[in-house]
Amino acid sequence: MSKLGNLGARLHRGEVGYDFVGNRKIWYGLSILITITAIVGLAVRGLNMGIEFQGGAVFNTPKTSVSVSQAQEYAEKASGHDAIVQQLGSGDKATLRIQVAGIDTAQADKVSAQLAKDLGVAEKDVTGELVGPSWGEQIANKAWQGLGIFLVLVVIYLAIAFEWRMAVAAFVALIHDITITVGIYALVGFEVTPGTVIGLLTILGYSLYDTVVVFDSLKEQTKDITKQTRWTYSDIANRSINSTLVRSVNTTVVALLPVGGLLFIGGGFLGAGMLNDISLSLFVGLAAGAYSSIFIATPLVADLKEREPQMKALKKRVLAKRAQAAAQGETPDAPATDEPFDHEPEDAAAAVVGSRSQPASRSRGRGRPSGKRR
Repeated sequence: MSKLGNLGARLHRGEVGYDFVGNRKIWYGLSILITITAIVGLAVRGLNMGIEFQGGAVFNTPKTSVSVSQAQEYAEKASGHDAIVQQLGSGDKATLRIQVAGIDTAQADKVSAQLAKDLGVAEKDVTGELVGPSWGEQIANKAWQGLGIFLVLVVIYLAIAFEWRMAVAAFVALIHDITITVGIYALVGFEVTPGTVIGLLTILGYSLYDTVVVFDSLKEQTKDITKQTRWTYSDIANRSINSTLVRSVNTTVVALLPVGGLLFIGGGFLGAGMLNDISLSLFVGLAAGAYSSIFIATPLVADLKEREPQMKALKKRVLAKRAQAAAQGETPDAPATDEPFDHEPEDAAAAVVGSRSQPASRSRGRGRPSGKRR
């Protein structure tokens, strides 16, 4: 078995682990810093909205000896508006995509003719597509509606399937992922198109997947949690993260590899603009979703649950039992007088962090003769 497989098995059994929940303030601080950076980038640079959202015209021409920057100057001079020029493809099949916002049909015809003259190509080789601003506004409204409906349904489902605290934590994690992804778009300057919206809605499902996996494990392991005095809710939450950690990392890496291929090869080397629009949102969203499910959602659930009177009383009993066990020379995190959960196998009752400790031998049954009792 590989080293990663061994590590995954040991994490699942609780033999080793990392205290994610105990260090939650570090993760909260890091997430706040990243989120603030994304918001500042969005406020300062703004989003580079595509032609579909603001209206205008898109011209496609064969690539000539004219550079991209020079073609942009020609387009802005001919239209009197800001222009965005991209080179698509390479070699003999290379083309220029010239996007000019805020022009109507009459202006588009004049710009097309002037571009053909400036770029040194036949006028018939310059193809144009006009997009009205009302259509872009409809797309934007539909995108916001879809996002709102999705978030509402997610919160309702998680509140029914798990509990409202998990629904709140998942909602916060989703907002965290969306904010980071949108902020990265603003900082990088990639164009926001309908493909971007599709990618953004897609990553919400991926982000939620890892979160639900951890929540399902947490729900299962916290059944009858108040009937024991070995673990606090935060301890069980930490064990849930560790037991699903390798699975979350593996699924995220497997998903990121093809998306990274689309982004860096398809978009970077082949110059496929639409691939950039979709793949960047997918790549950033997948990474942010894996991060938030481990470092944000579950620790936040533990914080909310630890505020309950029952969980506060449980934590007090657990800490008192551990102090008593330590005074008696027993293992503090696994007192000899405790029993594991009814639904939990004996070998699963391992320490939350660090090496597994064996409980001290129990005194009951000592001196009893062997054989059947009469």
